[in-house]
Amino acid sequence: MTRFLLMRGLQSLVVLAVMSFVIYGLIGLMPGDPIDLMISSDPKMTAADAARLRTLYGLDIPLYERYWNWLLSALSGDLGYSRLFGQPVLDVLFPALRNSLMLLGTAFFMAVVIAIPLGTLAAAKPRSATDYSVNLLAFAGISIPSFWLALMLIMFFSVTLGWLPAGGIAPDGSSFLENLRFIVLPAITLTIVSIGSYSRYVRSSMLEVLRQDYIRTAKAKGASGRRIVWLHGLRNAMIPVVTILALDFGFLFSGALVTETIYSWPGMGKLIFDSVMGNDFNLALVALLFATAVTLLGNLLADLCYAWLDPRIVVGGDET
Repeated sequence: MTRFLLMRGLQSLVVLAVMSFVIYGLIGLMPGDPIDLMISSDPKMTAADAARLRTLYGLDIPLYERYWNWLLSALSGDLGYSRLFGQPVLDVLFPALRNSLMLLGTAFFMAVVIAIPLGTLAAAKPRSATDYSVNLLAFAGISIPSFWLALMLIMFFSVTLGWLPAGGIAPDGSSFLENLRFIVLPAITLTIVSIGSYSRYVRSSMLEVLRQDYIRTAKAKGASGRRIVWLHGLRNAMIPVVTILALDFGFLFSGALVTETIYSWPGMGKLIFDSVMGNDFNLALVALLFATAVTLLGNLLADLCYAWLDPRIVVGGDET
């Protein structure tokens, strides 16, 4: 186990190093630079002022030298300042991360709690009314665009009924109920969009598991249908589903740009988009690397879950 964790840690460091270079390079190759944005917003800025600012921000040196200087500073613990917000990168990142975790964590939890029973029930009774109903709901959830669903929810619950706010986030220090009022609509939007795919994955995996020999053996021994499905079947069916959930784990920390924009939710998705479009190298790079690191962590947790779900799987070794 220790050797496996060390190897995965080393692999993750290599991936993060490569991603940092790729992300920095792609942002640096975008047309224009931050000084061009300053010039467009301040017509009184002279060419001398622009040249002085490029020297101050280090934009007058080659891209690879800029990246190397950033890397040395990052390794020493200095992640730099955000040009757009005029604050240290972490001071800008943490509030957006907290907001995204609050929204996407709630949606992720609700989607998993609803999708797993739905997919299991559909697989337990294939070609039944339950199966067809779950498939119809899943198909609808996958097909509905998130921006359209968000607009419809706003029109009905905010404009027509006036029950919930159309967007924004509760001020700091608000009560739990006030925070809940602001999070309901965006959380429902993301939950509905996610339930369809999760339930279909669970159903497909369960159908495969329920055809296995050990399931027939359990039936022959007189095990109840409920025990077969929920104990013997679901645990093994969750192995491929855990992979999908692990990949979506990084999504919790990278935000949902469309949903956050429509609901004016100040999360990671909108922050990353604004930083990339504004050529804010430090903020964009750190935010994207953080999302990458969390995705790698999710994959590691998935590997550990495999061994828990199926004792035959040996982490870091061959199946026995």
